[in-house]
Amino acid sequence: MEKNLTAGNPAKLILGFTIPLIIGNICQQLYAVIDTLIVGRTLGIHALAAVGSTGSLMFLMIGFLIGVTSGFSIVTGQRYGANDKIGVRKSVVACAILTLTFTVFLTIFGILTARFFLETMQTPPELLEDAYQFIVVIYSGIGITMIFNMLSNLIRALGDSRTPLFFLIVASLLNIGLDLIFILVFSMGVQGAALATVVAQAVSAILCIWYIIKYLPILHVKKSDWRVEWNILWDHIKIGFPMGFQAAIIAVGAIVLQVALNHLGANAIAAFAAAQKIDMIAIMPMMSFGMAMAAYTAQNYGAKNIERINQGVNQCILMSVGFSIFIALINIFFGGWMTSFFVGNDETEVIRLAQVYLNINGVFYWVLSLLFIYRYTLQGLGKSVVPTVAGIMELIMRVFAAMVMAKFFGFAGVASASPLAWIGSAIPLIIAYYITLKKLFKKEF
Repeated sequence: MEKNLTAGNPAKLILGFTIPLIIGNICQQLYAVIDTLIVGRTLGIHALAAVGSTGSLMFLMIGFLIGVTSGFSIVTGQRYGANDKIGVRKSVVACAILTLTFTVFLTIFGILTARFFLETMQTPPELLEDAYQFIVVIYSGIGITMIFNMLSNLIRALGDSRTPLFFLIVASLLNIGLDLIFILVFSMGVQGAALATVVAQAVSAILCIWYIIKYLPILHVKKSDWRVEWNILWDHIKIGFPMGFQAAIIAVGAIVLQVALNHLGANAIAAFAAAQKIDMIAIMPMMSFGMAMAAYTAQNYGAKNIERINQGVNQCILMSVGFSIFIALINIFFGGWMTSFFVGNDETEVIRLAQVYLNINGVFYWVLSLLFIYRYTLQGLGKSVVPTVAGIMELIMRVFAAMVMAKFFGFAGVASASPLAWIGSAIPLIIAYYITLKKLFKKEF
């Protein structure tokens, strides 16, 4: 149900909004983790490496669409915070029009260029065909993924982070069952793992549609709302596109990094794939705190509560950084044991390399927690330029890791890419936030 984030204790509201996001984001990551685990344990290391080699391409496309739809919903949250019901409905229409446009373009582009990018990335020949089959199925379901993310972001823009969580739990359980059926019963190989993910997300999208129709009349558009002016579309594009572009920039860095990783062989690729899945689950709570700040900031900015935004940022930092230290210790001490679930205890070299990755990343989780808070807060304020610059900094750092660090330090150099990117991105974001805050205070007073 709707939740007003402009009144009440900021820490309590942010934490209450974040907890369902944490569970939901972890469930969403379980799609990828379950694919990786079942593929690794049933189809072997080469199949695992093939799926892992598509990770950066998936991030390029999926990351872009998640960024775009998140940006669109920030406008919805601002209109909701300002109690502008007509503006909320027109925002829903703008989201629908732009989502459809991006879906058509991204689906066609992704399918037509998948093999070219895999070959350009120098994917090992023995992995190429499985990698291609996996990524094409994922790209074919881009429309489903984009619709689900748009709808769930609209629901969150109204302060409700719990409902999308329930739908993700249902989809995650379905994904587990479909993985086993498609791979073990129908022998569909890596295509089965990808198809299970697409079908599960389709169920989530259908559940979102049902919930909005039944329980959220504020999102029910009228015939007159479809007459959307260009300036309304532009309000969404100028926030959504930079957020998507920012994710795409980061993904390009990941692709360059994947090229360096491919030169290190199947064990390195498999270790990176397994460790990255553990890493992604670990950072989901930190990302969730950031996403909560986007919704919190958007509503309070719409209500012109600037001091309340800064109060929320400070309280969120204490919670998120505290968690980042806790989860880093878990990965550092138990990373190898968790990796063995993906590859089995016999793959000692894969487990060793995965632990190297988790150690290097874990030490810098606190930087990442700050990055998410300041980035999403700026986006909630409608400031998209600096987060895009921060994304460019991430690209530069990842390319540096791929071209320099990997050459001198091998797998450890590749593993250092993310911490370097986090540091390079966090610095301009923190500076920009406090400059923006100072300007807003002057404008307010």
